[in-house]
Amino acid sequence: MRLVRRLAALVLAALVVVPGLAAAAELRVSAIPDESPTELQRKFAPLGVYLGKATGLDVKFVPVTDYAATVEGLAAGKLDLVWYGGFTFVQARRRTGTAIPIVQRAEDARFHSKFIVSSASKARTLADLKGATFAFGAVSSTSGHLMPRYFLLKQGIDPDRDFARVAYSGAHDVTAKWVEAGKVDAGVLNESIWQKLVEEKKVDLAKVRVLETTPDYQDYNWTVRGDLDPKTVDALRKAFLALDPANPEHRTILDLQRASRFIATSPESYSAIEQAARAAGLLKD
Repeated sequence: MRLVRRLAALVLAALVVVPGLAAAAELRVSAIPDESPTELQRKFAPLGVYLGKATGLDVKFVPVTDYAATVEGLAAGKLDLVWYGGFTFVQARRRTGTAIPIVQRAEDARFHSKFIVSSASKARTLADLKGATFAFGAVSSTSGHLMPRYFLLKQGIDPDRDFARVAYSGAHDVTAKWVEAGKVDAGVLNESIWQKLVEEKKVDLAKVRVLETTPDYQDYNWTVRGDLDPKTVDALRKAFLALDPANPEHRTILDLQRASRFIATSPESYSAIEQAARAAGLLKD
């Protein structure tokens, strides 16, 4: 009888432990919604398979509706790994105190935004846009709002005062379409997505042209929550850094991520982004 009780206790313990192990075996990944949900899923699919093999975890992509949801998801422990723009990473770091950026694309160390206008526009400089209607991307976007706003202010152009109307498209590809359709006179989006739209002929260059390009700044990164298992963090970092464009499988992943390769990064790399956010009035404390 005692043996039966002991066996029953062991079975009960196993039933309690197994769900916990199942939860720990899942890696929940998300990304700021700076492109359409279907495009984000398409870009992530082969990377998710690769990260699953590298970590031994079941990788699940979790789409979100807005930038803030990625920050709250990481803070609540509902997300483990997130693709952030520089400013959203700053917000996540401030919100959690422990969010860790592990890698960025080599291109993100010197990133840019593109100011675009209708091809028929008479504007030749940013100053010529005074009085125009203008579109940023999402409010929390680094390349679609923060840094362009910061650079406009440095040139003495206050968007809220000098533009006839300011709108927020929510995504870089939408901004391009708004300018193309004449919904706004000008807009700004990140250079990587602009290049992709041009290459894939998803923007009509007979209707839209680049007016100016911003100076360099740091941008996107892959960030983990601070309390994620250190072994998993190490495996993720090594997996990203091991991506080799000479390997056909890796090249597919890198091309979809618009990356030549991934490099290590740290929270200190985004201090200038935080300073720019304060200067632009997007961080108040």
